[in-house]
Amino acid sequence: MPIPTEPIGSIPRPPQLLAAATDFSAGRISLEQFHSAQDSALRDTISLFEQTGSPVVTDGEQTKSSFATYPLSGLTNLAPDGVVIPFADGHTRQLPKLTAGPFRYATHAVTYLNAARRYTQRPLKQAVISASALSLLYPQQGIAQYSREAFLGDLTREAVRDIRECLDAGAHNVQIDFTEARLALKLDPSGNLLSAFIGLNNRVLDHFPDANRARIGVHTCPGGDHDSTHSADVDYADLAPFLFQLKAGRFYIQLASERDRPKVLKTARKVLQPGQKLFVGVIDPINPRIETAEEVRDRVLEAAEFIPVESLGTTDDCGFSPFADDTSTSRETAFAKIRSRVEGTHLANKVLGI
Repeated sequence: MPIPTEPIGSIPRPPQLLAAATDFSAGRISLEQFHSAQDSALRDTISLFEQTGSPVVTDGEQTKSSFATYPLSGLTNLAPDGVVIPFADGHTRQLPKLTAGPFRYATHAVTYLNAARRYTQRPLKQAVISASALSLLYPQQGIAQYSREAFLGDLTREAVRDIRECLDAGAHNVQIDFTEARLALKLDPSGNLLSAFIGLNNRVLDHFPDANRARIGVHTCPGGDHDSTHSADVDYADLAPFLFQLKAGRFYIQLASERDRPKVLKTARKVLQPGQKLFVGVIDPINPRIETAEEVRDRVLEAAEFIPVESLGTTDDCGFSPFADDTSTSRETAFAKIRSRVEGTHLANKVLGI
């Protein structure tokens, strides 16, 4: 069987959609006009995805404010002063903070999947945010009459529903975005925070049988926002033993931008469990240079020296625009890189005779 290739998810939004979002916030256009701009961007994104030859496509997260906050849009029990995530270039992203219970998703990911299905017959991948990321919404000081334990129970139920609805709606697979994994080790080198995150995410995954878990994957990277990262200085050797404790069938790891790829691959080989598939990043979304198909081919062949080909897949290191306002990479560059990944993986399959 050929080595499969899949995108991570997000694609930079077109200028027209970003302008429409600004105009809608300012009251200059109606909700109907904003939805029309979103729909146009979605349709164009899927068409461009198909033109790359990608065997699996996504909606490019065109209608999400960010990969992490889509369940929160419209909730009224939030305050803006939540956890702050610092990036290496000095900029930050701040999560909101829950102010009252119960916790419920305002939007579930199947909404995006169903919208995208109108424009393609190709296998559709759907990304969802991890329960561990959303656990950061609960304030350290607690919430009166709503314990952390009650919150985690509600969060688990919502996260399970988010995944199950996508699987039931025919998603090719569901990818849990777990970009806070590496950051957790930076914040707490003891591993206690990361262990808690792993435990919470496995609490969600425990609700699915093995047949479902084969279609559930986990994506990890050191963050990617405005061409900067939040935890690239954390060694994969420290992360991998925790990461592969997750009860998922697929793992999508950032690799193209790693300084020592063979070291990462050796580490992954040691901890990869039977039946799990490892999708290695062969495209660096942060680097503006477009990789050639031959470069991708060589990265795939390098990975095949360490990972059995039946357990190997290729992907991008990260999404190209996880937050809607990140325009550091153009749409043209993103799709050119995706085309190189698809073509380079095909070249590697030919060399390997599969």
